[in-house]
Amino acid sequence: MSHIYDLRKREKTYGGPTPYLARYRDERGQEHGRTFRTIKEAESWLAENHVAKDRGEWIDPTHGKVTFRLFAEQWREMQVHRPSTAEQVESNFRNHVYPAIGGKPMGSIRPSHIQALVKSLSVKLAASTTEAVYRHVSSVFKAAVRDRVIRRSPCEGIRLPKAEKDSKVIPLELKQVELIADTMAERWRAAVWVGAGTGLRQGEVFGLTVDRVDFLRRTLTVDRQLLTLSKKPPMFAPPKTKASFRTIPMPDTVGFVIAEHLRNFPAGKGGLIFTTAKGEPVRRQRVGDAWRKAAKEAGIPEGTGFHATRHFCASALIHSGTSVKVVQARLGHASAIETLDTYGHLWPDSEDETRAAIDALFGTLNERSVVDTEAAEG
Repeated sequence: MSHIYDLRKREKTYGGPTPYLARYRDERGQEHGRTFRTIKEAESWLAENHVAKDRGEWIDPTHGKVTFRLFAEQWREMQVHRPSTAEQVESNFRNHVYPAIGGKPMGSIRPSHIQALVKSLSVKLAASTTEAVYRHVSSVFKAAVRDRVIRRSPCEGIRLPKAEKDSKVIPLELKQVELIADTMAERWRAAVWVGAGTGLRQGEVFGLTVDRVDFLRRTLTVDRQLLTLSKKPPMFAPPKTKASFRTIPMPDTVGFVIAEHLRNFPAGKGGLIFTTAKGEPVRRQRVGDAWRKAAKEAGIPEGTGFHATRHFCASALIHSGTSVKVVQARLGHASAIETLDTYGHLWPDSEDETRAAIDALFGTLNERSVVDTEAAEG
């Protein structure tokens, strides 16, 4: 049952801006009501709720009173995120999202609120980071729709900032790698050469243990990485993607560097090859600080980090004539497309070969045409 009441008739002293009160009862008999400026608006609201009930799409409006922060925190606890991703989501929500919409009821958040949030994010964050934050906010609202907390997501028709085209990777030259390695503290010097010689990610290098190095078969097994999260001790975690699980050939020079390093700095806890002076796992920040200091002293442009060793390795493989699929496998990329997107510009452009190939084909066609012409004239 539903009714619309004219409050001006029921209360002679009523002088409010919304004189029409619409009421209906849900399946449990609980009454819901709202006031409207016009009777047409009241009728439309009642009709919308009746249709939703008939379709089994009705949502209790009291559910939408839960705040975004409360629902988002519940959502975060249920996600199967990698630890690093979970930490990043928590940080982004706490620092950027909650101050804007954290205290708002889910049912009151409109597309204009989300667009304003995106706008504010784009002023202080990179376009790619803004998109990542928005994507997780949108996931929260999608979950709210599935849980029948709200009827529809406000993340519809939102305009995101255009991401600037990523600049092409410019790998370090061998001399630059040598300079950084020579300038780094002796304890970290071998790590630079391992990264540059194998293309391992930083977490994979510092998660490398003695039992993952096969000196006899000259291979390295990558099946985990060292993960360092804020306010938590370093821990082993799976590699970045399924494709990151790999066994790669170990160059003799890299094997020699590792062996020499272990003679000077015995393996630490759990067989870790690279550790602190106390034999503890190495935190990413500590290595980053050491790298930046060495790069500055070596005169390397700012903006390069340990990841530059991975780019160097990819560049060396490409210039030696290695195929895309092999480079993909060595680096542990999820697909050859990722490899080409990152390093495609480093493959030599075989202009002369392509010209020769087409000329050879067209030359054959021309010869055939001459023969056909002579045969016709004869």
